[in-house]
Amino acid sequence: MCWWMGGRVRWWNLAGGNRLALAMRIAIFTSGRFHVLDLARELSALGHDVRFYSYVPLQRAEQFGLPRSCHRALLPYVLPLVAAQRRGPKAWAPKVDVLLQLALDQLVALRLEACDVFIGMSGMSVRSARAAREKYGAQVFLERGSRHILSQEAILEAIPGMPRPVVPPFNRRRELWGYDFADVVSLPSHHVEESFLERGFPAGKLFRNPYGVDLTMFPATPKPSGSRPTLVFAGTWSYRKGCDVLAEAIQGQPWRLIHVGAMGDAPLPKLANFESRGFVPQARLAEIYGQADVFVHPSREEGLSLVQAQALACGLPLVCTTRTGGADLAELLDDPGWVTVVPPDDATALRAGIERGLARAGTQSGTRNVMGAARERLAWSAYGRRYEAELKRRLNAGR
Repeated sequence: MCWWMGGRVRWWNLAGGNRLALAMRIAIFTSGRFHVLDLARELSALGHDVRFYSYVPLQRAEQFGLPRSCHRALLPYVLPLVAAQRRGPKAWAPKVDVLLQLALDQLVALRLEACDVFIGMSGMSVRSARAAREKYGAQVFLERGSRHILSQEAILEAIPGMPRPVVPPFNRRRELWGYDFADVVSLPSHHVEESFLERGFPAGKLFRNPYGVDLTMFPATPKPSGSRPTLVFAGTWSYRKGCDVLAEAIQGQPWRLIHVGAMGDAPLPKLANFESRGFVPQARLAEIYGQADVFVHPSREEGLSLVQAQALACGLPLVCTTRTGGADLAELLDDPGWVTVVPPDDATALRAGIERGLARAGTQSGTRNVMGAARERLAWSAYGRRYEAELKRRLNAGR
């Protein structure tokens, strides 16, 4: 075993092999689970020393495979704020969100253990990111799941009836600060990357890595036996996700649409061919995907929606917009034709895309497997390996 970079990073022999691997001390900071719990689990499985700082309870984190040794609990310190956020009056929400972000950020800055890499959620990680660099000389990776904050703000402001401000000044300031401070901004999709590049952001500071999917939870499903073409949309019924456009697209059509998810700011359509089932636990989503022919995701702005990969894993053709990250998932498939990409805010284009998706669905029989040999490329383990390779490349460049 040898040490370099000031004694912070160590090399070790992999059991059962001769090659050397880079073992890193990695701190990951988030509020909830998001995709970074999956990242923490995968980096730990690859042999790295991972510390996951969040208010996700230990038992909940373990349900998603995070080793107990990785968990660093923040919930006991912020429980009153989390309770106020979830159960307090709606009018409190903006101020509670600010207080919660500041409290979590300060907590991690104070409690942060020695690390070689700090991975934090953008907008949330300010004092914690500074502490990681100043105390330990760590490389700072910030996770940005959506478009550049100024691009996101412009898109949301164009939606009629959106409450103002669509992006609070507090969030905008912290996001922009983080983009400048970070060594790397990690992004999930091409369209998010383009929103940074078109603002002159250095390409060398960007790392694009499409999210994964739990293939054991979302197996390939049999083609449904019903005669009526059925669509499914999973997510909050909201203007940001283009649900008003979807409602217009299905009006007067012979299709049935099933919605699973929370009720947002868009009104539910009063259509005979629409059914909303409300919130459904993730463990039951595969059952509902199995009842549909096509998965539809009409978002106006979303970095890379995880439900799209889930639907593809279950064998459904995907119809999505250019701002969902679905095009990135298509690149990972052996046959990209299972993904139909249309422009946002266009009910006519969405309707035509659904027709193409249903035509592809009509060619399926038996157990639907649209991923084929590409299935493992959409696994969380593949996501973790791509991330590990980028960490090694960046750390090696700094030797």
